[in-house]
Amino acid sequence: MLESLTQLVSGSPWTYAVVLAFAALDAVFPLVPSEATAIAAGVLAGAGDLHVALVLGAAAAGALIGDNGAYGVGRGAGRFMPRRLLRGRQAWAERMLDERGGLLIIAARFIPGGRTAATVTAGLTGMHWTRFVRAAAAAAALWATFAVGLGYAGGQAFEDKPWLGLIAAFSLAVTIALAVELTRRRSSSTHASPLTA
Repeated sequence: MLESLTQLVSGSPWTYAVVLAFAALDAVFPLVPSEATAIAAGVLAGAGDLHVALVLGAAAAGALIGDNGAYGVGRGAGRFMPRRLLRGRQAWAERMLDERGGLLIIAARFIPGGRTAATVTAGLTGMHWTRFVRAAAAAAALWATFAVGLGYAGGQAFEDKPWLGLIAAFSLAVTIALAVELTRRRSSSTHASPLTA
């Protein structure tokens, strides 16, 4: 996977479009390696092959576009789903989004698969779009800064061997994602929700 990723993410100006597209697609298709792509582009920016501001902008814009697409999928699906299927779960989801909507959208961005679940659910439950887009924009900016910044630091540290920077940055990102997921699982085992019932 790393080899095909490094072929896609190069010093070419097309890399910015690849970063944007992967970040957008990941919202609906969580198997797209958007974070790895943003980290790899950050490594190249740290090594001087790309402009870091453009990589950050492409990653954040793609993430925001993708989140809006997933929100739209949720809005559309909500019109066709039988009400009895949503009754208890929708009430719980709406309450959670009303109470902690912005925080949930931001936190979900850093949980594997959480981004898609949170953004689709926001659309499904009818979360107001302006409120959603504010939280999604903040989440996109934080995520892009994290992923690209991690890669950039790796590219700076291993300027002569950017592939070492990619491995170091990607390993750190995986470690952080695992720590977040373990914390979330421990927390959810003590607080069961209607979604797990």
